[in-house]
Amino acid sequence: MIDEGIKAIVFGEEKTFARGTTFEDIIKEYKDKFEIPIVVAREKGIYKELSELVEGGSEIEFFDLMSGEGNRIYLNGLIYLLIYSIRELYGKKTKVFVRYSIDKGLYITVDKKLTKDMIKEIKNKMLEVSEQDIKITPRNVSRLEAIDYFEKNGDTDKSSMLKYNTNSYITLYQLGHMYDFYFSKMPTSTGVLNRFNIEYLNEEGLVLMFPHRYSNGEVSKYHHIPQRFDVYHEYQDWVRIMNITNAADLNDIVSQGKMGNLIRLDETIQASRLLNIAREIHSHKDRLKIILIAGPSSSGKTTTSIKLTNYLTSFGINPVQISMDDYFVSRKKTPKKKDGTYDYECLEAVNVELFNENVDKLLNGEEIVAPVYNFLTGEPEYKLPMKLGKNDVLVIEGIHALNPAILSNIPRSKKYKMYISPMTGISIDNHNRISTSDNRLLRRIIRDNRTRGHKVEKTLASWKDVREGEEKYIFPYQSEANVTFNTALIYELGILKTYAEPLLYSVDPKSEYYNEAKRLINLLKTFLPMPSEDIPDDSLLREFIGGSCFKVT
Repeated sequence: MIDEGIKAIVFGEEKTFARGTTFEDIIKEYKDKFEIPIVVAREKGIYKELSELVEGGSEIEFFDLMSGEGNRIYLNGLIYLLIYSIRELYGKKTKVFVRYSIDKGLYITVDKKLTKDMIKEIKNKMLEVSEQDIKITPRNVSRLEAIDYFEKNGDTDKSSMLKYNTNSYITLYQLGHMYDFYFSKMPTSTGVLNRFNIEYLNEEGLVLMFPHRYSNGEVSKYHHIPQRFDVYHEYQDWVRIMNITNAADLNDIVSQGKMGNLIRLDETIQASRLLNIAREIHSHKDRLKIILIAGPSSSGKTTTSIKLTNYLTSFGINPVQISMDDYFVSRKKTPKKKDGTYDYECLEAVNVELFNENVDKLLNGEEIVAPVYNFLTGEPEYKLPMKLGKNDVLVIEGIHALNPAILSNIPRSKKYKMYISPMTGISIDNHNRISTSDNRLLRRIIRDNRTRGHKVEKTLASWKDVREGEEKYIFPYQSEANVTFNTALIYELGILKTYAEPLLYSVDPKSEYYNEAKRLINLLKTFLPMPSEDIPDDSLLREFIGGSCFKVT
């Protein structure tokens, strides 16, 4: 019988391939179509590593590093390349810690005193290993075998994490003599990993820069924001003091039934940090008349604003709140995106002229009639009379609150700008961090379902637009802030698992969002579930899981 091979659709054409063809083989055939490196394929709705065999019978899609999954894979490949190169240079037992995202890069520390010359040496080694095009090979091993390997090599963070894993077998990735574990698929070799830069930051760490989804495949230059770095550093110190730096540490607390004390400590520390911000504002009450608050989606802006205003009230300051959302232009004047939908996140969707004029009049002691935006009719309704008293201060929350174009006619000395975000400090293990974006996405999935009845797919469908809006209108202005407030809680991943995991399992395997739901499930599998009874009703986390004493939606 003649073997006719396997058929698949590639770039809209049905093609026949020999059995044993890999996705990498197809890429070589179509290499002229790719300007940016391809790192993963998708067949029958499932992401496949390029070294895997083509099954046929469906359309094959290819994704470069500008896609969500592709960028995640590329970054994990770069992290592996960096760790491998460092251990080749300074010994197999050298410890490397992937800390957190910092200005489109990753802050990474090493258990050695770093110098600028060492950074050059590490970069050259990475480029050398990339040029050698060494295979990165998946190996399925028993979980117990993996635990034994990591314990013998001093990677106790990984062995401890795997003790809470119930899988019989684990996929490790081999690069040269080294094996490691990552929460994504990986590039097939080091050859593709040549778009990066590393920069010396201090004696403890470096910054790994890489192409991100919005950089068109280019590596951005690093711009240091000392304030944001200091907040992260402060939080890292706190998690080290608590001895909870990774998933296994938190799981130990849960398994010992000690969650209540941890929750109370964590909530107290977060409240204390916000109280200190209120004290700082109070110390400059004679000149500060405007507090501007901005942050990405699901950062906890509503609860933070309410608690901050309560603290300010206790100091004799009367906060008057204004939402920039009430200053949307008429819907018929709202700019549209390329797909024809309204772009409510762009600055042009806001009546900036009226907003600036109203705030200016309020500061001059005049009375205004402020708009309240009617989201049903798409029209502003002018029905809110406002006038500031002697001890009143404006608290303004909005996506554009840190943009210098807002209130540019008012001296900076009268404004206090606040950036908030959950800067997740706990990691899965030393090489697998939990991104701030994933932390926020889990919060949003829970809140959207609880308050709006949205299915997980609806939240996941909107997340791409949300992220693009943040990249354009929030993140570029972080450095404008007078203070950065971290809304992450050490314990929250155990709580988010309890609420989000059942929702994620509802996503149908045939859904285009199944892969993303499965990825989040795999992330949450590393945490034991935590009950929420001990979480106070004024906790920021209540904004998402419910039970808040504040009016939050």
